[in-house]
Amino acid sequence: MFVLDSRLQLDTVVLGDFALCQLLLSKDANYPWFILVPKRPGVSELFDLDAAEQHQLWQETTQLAVALKASYGADKMNVATLGNVVSQLHMHVIVRMQGDAAWPAPVWGKCPAVSYSDEQVQVIRQRVRALQLEGFKEAADVA
Repeated sequence: MFVLDSRLQLDTVVLGDFALCQLLLSKDANYPWFILVPKRPGVSELFDLDAAEQHQLWQETTQLAVALKASYGADKMNVATLGNVVSQLHMHVIVRMQGDAAWPAPVWGKCPAVSYSDEQVQVIRQRVRALQLEGFKEAADVA
């Protein structure tokens, strides 16, 4: 049974689900920072997914990144899976803009996290809804 890592539970807001992944929003308002987590138990590496699931993860990641780049007018999209702190497989999809809090450096550990207000989270939920991402279902508690 899929259970979201406790650190991800603390550091993110659940936005909804794709066929394979749960879509999360990092609670760091320095950047529009999204995270995709395959809903598969015991998966820590890309190669732990079968070929079809790897393909599905890449499709969901690409669709999200393309839509976010257009929506935010991003200068660069950072897409990565590291897992050094949280071993559960998760894909970071981070909107980067020249002049953001860490530009041009990586976002990890560069600046203290800034919390979103409830209103800011609602605006991001509306923005994600407006993207009309194929196969995405918004979290039931906010629909």
